[in-house]
Amino acid sequence: MARVLGWNLLDSGALYRLVALAGMRAGLAPDDVAGHARLAASLDVQFGMDDRGDEQVRLAGADVMRDLRAETTGEAASRVAAWQPVRSALLGRQRAFAEPPGLVADGRDMGSIVFRDAGLKIFLTATPEERARRRYNQLKEKGLSVSLAALSAEIAERDRRDTTRAVAPLVAVPDAVIVDSTALSIEEVVGRVIALARQRFPGAARGSEA
Repeated sequence: MARVLGWNLLDSGALYRLVALAGMRAGLAPDDVAGHARLAASLDVQFGMDDRGDEQVRLAGADVMRDLRAETTGEAASRVAAWQPVRSALLGRQRAFAEPPGLVADGRDMGSIVFRDAGLKIFLTATPEERARRRYNQLKEKGLSVSLAALSAEIAERDRRDTTRAVAPLVAVPDAVIVDSTALSIEEVVGRVIALARQRFPGAARGSEA
């Protein structure tokens, strides 16, 4: 989507996963808030694309994409993301991505906290069952062993935790456009969001969507 529009991209969830992963690799206790906040403030991370155009993330110079997308990392990231010191440490780093010509920011508090003045806010949703099925297929394609039932339970618990946390809870802000992707393909979702962006920002690039 960002490539089609010619804009910058921020995957904010990856930042919280990186903090959680760095904490595990550093041997921090799961409840060490101050330690994780220090890591968040000093992350040595590089975002990029590989030769096939797939997202690439390096932590301290090492490719961490496989570990970053593991369910254990996701669970730890959901816990870490509830801590205000960590969120404060990452806020400036996230906002620094907002450079011309534009930014596509993906994350659970992008419209409510990080970019409150964004010209277009989209709340993308789907049923828990469909999200679990998609995640299951994604992980299987990567050769990871996973249980669909366990994934469904983990996603439901993560949603409960993220929507009820005191700090930056997951919420659809009043000016957000809600897009239910349950019955839509990836291509249909991307097409709908790009159409919304071009309606709101007539100057957005009109490159190939292939």
